[in-house]
Amino acid sequence: MRAVVLALTLALVAPDFAASKTYVYKYEALLLGGLPEEGLARAGVKVISKVLISAVAENTYLLKLVNPEIFEYSGVWPKDPFVPAAKLTSALAAQFSIPIKFEYAKGVVGKVFAPTAVSETVLNVHRGILNILQLNIKKTQNVYELQEAGAQGVCKTHYVIREDAKAERIHLTKSKDLNNCQQRIMKDFGLAYTEKCVECRQRGEALMGAATYNYLMKPADNGALILEATVTELHQFTPFNEMSGAAQMEAKQMLTFVEIKKDPIIVPDNNYVHRGSIRYEFATEILQMPIQLLKISNARAQAVKILNHLVTYNTAPVHEDAPLKFLQFIQLLRMASSETINAIWAEFKAKPAYRNWILDAVPSIGSSVAVRFIKEKFLAGDITIFEAAQALVAAVHMVAADLETVKLVESLAFNHKIQTHPVLRELTMLGYGTMVSKYCVEHPNCPAELVKPIHELAVQAVANSKFEELSMVLKALGNAGHPASIKPITKLLPVFGTAAAALPLRVQADAVLALRNIAKREPRMVQEVAVQLFMDKALHPELRMLACIVLFETKPPMGLVITLASILKTEKNMQVASFTYSHMMSLTRSTAPDFASVAAACNVAVKMLSNKFRRLSCHFSQAIHLDAYSNPLRIGAAASAFYINDAATLFPRTVVAKARTYFAGAAADVLEVGVRTEGIQEALLKLPPAPENADRITKMRRVIKALSDWRSLATSKPLASIYVKFFGQEIAFANIDKSIIDQALQLANSPSAHALGRNALKALLAGATFQYVKPLLAAEVRRIFPTAVGLPMELSYYTAAVAKAYVNVRATLTPALPETFHAAQLLKTNIELHAEVRPSIVMHTFAVMGVNTAFIQAAIMARAKVRTIVPAKFAAQLDIANGNFKFEAFPVSPPEHIAAAHIETFAVARNVEDVPAERITPLIPAQGVARSTQQSRDKLTSMIADSAASFSRSSEILYSDLPSNFKPIIKAIVVHLEETICVERLGVKACFEFTSESAAFIRNTLFYNMIGKHSVLISVKPSSEPAIERLEFEVQVGPKAAEKIIKVITMNEEEEAPEGKTVLLKLKKILLPDLKNGTRASSSSSSSSSSSSRSSSSRSRSRKSESSSSSNYHLFHCVFKMCFSSQDKFLGNKLAPMVIILFRLVRADHKIEGYQVTAYLNKATSRLQIIMAALDENDNWKLCADGVLLSKHKVTAKIAWGAECKDYNTFITAETGLVGPSPAVRLRLSWDKLPKVPKAVWRYVRIVSEFIPGYIPYYLADLVPMQKDKNNEKQIQFTVVATSERTLDVILKTPKMTLYKLGVNLPCSLPFESMTDLSPFDDNIVNKIHYLFSEVNAVKCSMVRDTLTTFNNKKYKINMPLSCYQVLAQDCTTELKFMVLLKKDHASEQNHINVKISDIDVDLYTEDHGVIVKVNEMEISNDNLPYKDPSGSIKIDRKGKGVSLYAPSHGLQEVYFDKYSWKIKVVDWMKGQTCGLCGKADGENRQEYRTPSGRLTKSSVSFAHSWVLPSDSCRDASECLMKLESVKLEKQVIVDDRESKCYSVEPVLRCLPGCLPVRTTPITIGFHCLPVDSNLNRSEGLSSIYEKSVDLMEKAEAHVACRCSEQCM
Repeated sequence: MRAVVLALTLALVAPDFAASKTYVYKYEALLLGGLPEEGLARAGVKVISKVLISAVAENTYLLKLVNPEIFEYSGVWPKDPFVPAAKLTSALAAQFSIPIKFEYAKGVVGKVFAPTAVSETVLNVHRGILNILQLNIKKTQNVYELQEAGAQGVCKTHYVIREDAKAERIHLTKSKDLNNCQQRIMKDFGLAYTEKCVECRQRGEALMGAATYNYLMKPADNGALILEATVTELHQFTPFNEMSGAAQMEAKQMLTFVEIKKDPIIVPDNNYVHRGSIRYEFATEILQMPIQLLKISNARAQAVKILNHLVTYNTAPVHEDAPLKFLQFIQLLRMASSETINAIWAEFKAKPAYRNWILDAVPSIGSSVAVRFIKEKFLAGDITIFEAAQALVAAVHMVAADLETVKLVESLAFNHKIQTHPVLRELTMLGYGTMVSKYCVEHPNCPAELVKPIHELAVQAVANSKFEELSMVLKALGNAGHPASIKPITKLLPVFGTAAAALPLRVQADAVLALRNIAKREPRMVQEVAVQLFMDKALHPELRMLACIVLFETKPPMGLVITLASILKTEKNMQVASFTYSHMMSLTRSTAPDFASVAAACNVAVKMLSNKFRRLSCHFSQAIHLDAYSNPLRIGAAASAFYINDAATLFPRTVVAKARTYFAGAAADVLEVGVRTEGIQEALLKLPPAPENADRITKMRRVIKALSDWRSLATSKPLASIYVKFFGQEIAFANIDKSIIDQALQLANSPSAHALGRNALKALLAGATFQYVKPLLAAEVRRIFPTAVGLPMELSYYTAAVAKAYVNVRATLTPALPETFHAAQLLKTNIELHAEVRPSIVMHTFAVMGVNTAFIQAAIMARAKVRTIVPAKFAAQLDIANGNFKFEAFPVSPPEHIAAAHIETFAVARNVEDVPAERITPLIPAQGVARSTQQSRDKLTSMIADSAASFSRSSEILYSDLPSNFKPIIKAIVVHLEETICVERLGVKACFEFTSESAAFIRNTLFYNMIGKHSVLISVKPSSEPAIERLEFEVQVGPKAAEKIIKVITMNEEEEAPEGKTVLLKLKKILLPDLKNGTRASSSSSSSSSSSSRSSSSRSRSRKSESSSSSNYHLFHCVFKMCFSSQDKFLGNKLAPMVIILFRLVRADHKIEGYQVTAYLNKATSRLQIIMAALDENDNWKLCADGVLLSKHKVTAKIAWGAECKDYNTFITAETGLVGPSPAVRLRLSWDKLPKVPKAVWRYVRIVSEFIPGYIPYYLADLVPMQKDKNNEKQIQFTVVATSERTLDVILKTPKMTLYKLGVNLPCSLPFESMTDLSPFDDNIVNKIHYLFSEVNAVKCSMVRDTLTTFNNKKYKINMPLSCYQVLAQDCTTELKFMVLLKKDHASEQNHINVKISDIDVDLYTEDHGVIVKVNEMEISNDNLPYKDPSGSIKIDRKGKGVSLYAPSHGLQEVYFDKYSWKIKVVDWMKGQTCGLCGKADGENRQEYRTPSGRLTKSSVSFAHSWVLPSDSCRDASECLMKLESVKLEKQVIVDDRESKCYSVEPVLRCLPGCLPVRTTPITIGFHCLPVDSNLNRSEGLSSIYEKSVDLMEKAEAHVACRCSEQCM
């Protein structure tokens, strides 16, 4: 029976309102925000009213509010009361008095109807009440869950129903998870560029919300009567982990049944229209900024008033309220109509100051109004190209994307006038892509038609071969990131489309990069494309590496990453292998949540690969990824750098750097910069293109014509390009090629440019004043969503800044220049420049959480104000002819603070009807803090008696016997910090003031430390000393330096000391043997001591060497003292200073203050002396630095300071020598006495050391081995030993320990030979530096006996044919800058080298144990070496036992030749552009054996023979008796079940007809087979068979020496 009753009750539990009755309820709604602790300030709104509900038709009801009252709250909770907003209540009374209609059946609210006179905000308050009535009752269940529609959207809701049979009451509870909604009503602004970090949110949401609804119902005849309904909703927000604290917004509703009246609600005459459903509808809060509330009565008049204020009060330094006024101006423009904005523009467009403020504010309107305004004004000619570009860039990123705005930007991008300006066209095309991207973020199912115009533009660009336009279109598609663009983009890629064959590499690269934003939306689709690109080994390596970047940005799964690792095992291209491995390796260290799965997969993949990839040089392509993420703070940062090369050159082909941030569960690619430098290195370092010399070109082409099917490499056209991405959107790019550079140079040398320069100089001479003001709304991030009450809650972040620069400058020239002058005349003129600058910046930042409507605002707010004013007045003088430079700084009237920052948090409540009555309450009231502190002290005096004198912030005391209402655990009593640091020096007093009052006494976390008031003040003012007239800094170089001496320096002399020069000579005699022998032993001892932990014998050697080193040091110290005593102690007694530097303070009392630095150089003794002295006559403080070059291998210096340079001193010695066979460098620092470190410094050292985790020393110990030694207590020694050209041993010895690292790999080889004999160009220091730079990065090919080592360091044995030239190395591009040929003489079998370069032919060969040099067939005797060509760019000189040719500017670093060996070095920018026996010099040693046709062979013999220059006749002047031909296999084979004959697909050396082989060598080559009955068409030439496939590999005989008969032709 009980079950039947319960079932009957549940069947009737849905609320119902009977006809012809009016149900009266008491309604109270509260919305309150702040911190959860009591005693702190909160802000909120309360609504109290009677609610009448009456039926007017079946399932249609009226709801009316009677006597509503609105209260606002800004005070200390719960002490302060709510304050009635009487004026606002009165203003809204008319709207509240109008009842609304709603459909209601079975507990579900349907359509809502209301007259148009009811505003959306008021109607939303009614929806908040209707939301209470929304009940989805299931007849057969009392515990269930469903997705329920409500005012806040469709969210997951749990129901629990309980029946109290005795009391005849039904208790119903439902709870809503507002973070689990199918359709959440929410508006975001400024978040279109952020990505949802799902993995970050799994660790905690930044914004969390939930609501509970409790109902007490009484069964009635037709349903149930709601007696009481209570709603509690809580929203919690924290940018950090919730354990650190959070701000909250609490909403409460209470609906209490009062009575039932028989009088129905009177329906007014208003026309009711459909106004939606129970779902919340956004009103004017979208346009309303939450940081201020304006009552707009006349938008134009109010906007003009604020505009006048902005212009008037920002003529001098920026007014402190300028950013706030600028925001008010934007607010008014948002509320104004287009006609009003146009009227304001028409009134002020002729006034530049007003005009700039309007143009800077219009983009911030944030709607299509802004785009339409910019478009109309540009097409009408009202704004310039620069103004339009500036406004468009800002508008594209600040305007909300709706369909109307997207279409507006599209029409702007394809407008004819826009397209005539390249810069505007690029900006609008990129902007169009950005708008499509932002629209698709708001509407995930955005149509493909939006990007169709860009697709059509791409098709036209391909058809017309407009590659620059195609590149721009691809960047626009990349910005849009629409999945529909995958197909058009892939058609431009080699694997997927035929059009790619005709496209330049940079366009294909742009196509790959355009996939990155698409990958954020459709990662699987992009993964398929990227994998296919990466796996195609025929593609250019750069495209494959870019595909690797795209692939890892799609966050590939484990299986795909393992697939990449398996591909790397057989990868032949070292650039691709190095890049992919380094990318995987760097991702293994990732701690970012969204890359956790990728990091795990990469860890497995790296372990599968060989460690040999780690040993690759950094010349190969690299990917670097670094990141850090804090789980407690939910903040992280990541940086990625991609270094893409293609020939192991110094300058990469492409460099991309990207920064990514994580905050509050979101991620964003903040900034990305990409630079492409194809051909730039060659353009900078090589000589200008030589004229087409017919003889040179003809000779070289005649040589290469002999090569079988030779194919030149494509010449890289100098091109630099750069792009900048902001939040994943490309905002600008530029391509710089040779034509643009030529145009720029032509413009710079044009008469108009010269006239512009002269006019600018005249303006400076006459005096010029510049003023510039720039306002900026730097950030506007908002999230608006409804609460249960029906009022919107908003989280927002704003940053606005105004910058002002004032410059007054005037120049003076002595003597005055004539009317027409040359720039070189300025070098002989004394130039004086007087300037006054007053830059100022004011920035306001707001963070808001609370209610924001057009009628009322109640929120907690954090506000930061930053203001800087740094005035300066100075004069500069430059006299190059006399070697004088002078800078003077004059006093200015400083502001009270040159920099000030104030941060405060408070609760604010205000309504539009009574704006002046705004109520602001600090979140931490001063009296509340004092009371809390006093309460704690009184309660626990006995517990803290021992520490009552000073409370430590780090102490934590738990109070168990506090009152129950005292909830927080007090961690620190003192919450007020104040510190002032002042420094007074040189007539200036600088002070740094810091004050802070925080909520750390509640909880010592970052969040609570931010709550309160904080300020930082920096002030710079004149000191209390006599007035300062100016500060002077002057440098005098040359013979006039002595005239500038202010204070004469004297030194104490010691008569018994010998002459300085004699002592120096003795010093060298003592130490030079040590350099030859002892230095070797000393350096060796350093190395042995570094490894003393390995063996006891090394320890004993270390002790011996230490004593030896110590004795050498003491010997040197004594001689050093002898050397720098007597009259030579001060070089100024005999020599005039070379340089003097003065820094002085000119005071009103004429007292001299400052410093003087003089430098003396004694070239005879290789001694330099620098003395710094105080200018004050009573101050004998000096700093003396004395250095001497003892030999080419050793330099030492003494630095002393204090009174007469006698208080403290140090000795520094640098020397080079040998450790065993390895060169080494040692730097030694020793001292007699040093000043004591102040205690304050030690205090900070201890503080820092406390924060260093204990595991770091162990980590460093693994990285850099360390051992504790008792070394010299007053000496630090640093030794570097070059164990090879690419490895170093590093040892650091300190008084208490020895650190060492052996085998440190270097990115490039050390040029030992060049460092000992720096350069062949001894007459020009620029050429020396250029040569050394080229030498460091050059690659070397050499041959010793019969073993050849290629540029890529691959070794193979070579059996050279006699009397035939082979191409060793040549420029393989069409420019043919050089060619090096090698021939083995038939008679003597000695090497003969021929170098073709520029206009000369150089022959190098041996004769009578010497090397003979011929230039253009003329022998150059040894007496005439070194030889230089007329241009001076080629030099031939003796080197060791041979001869070297140098031509680095032609691409040939060095060609060395002697009797037994030779070597060739090419410069860095020629890497990848050479060919011949030495290879391509591209670092790809797995692809070394390339024939002249570009074919890759596996046989080193076949490769070497392919580069032979054959003859057509045995009577040729070359004396070569061989030719290259395809040979027939001597035996028949069965291929495909058919008897076949086979021909070699690679050329084989054979003797000419009429000649017989004298010497042969076996060679394994590939053969192509044909049926026996078929004929090979020999008329097609060798190329036809060489292009055939290989059917089998067989051995053949190659001829390497021939003998011909006299009848040979």
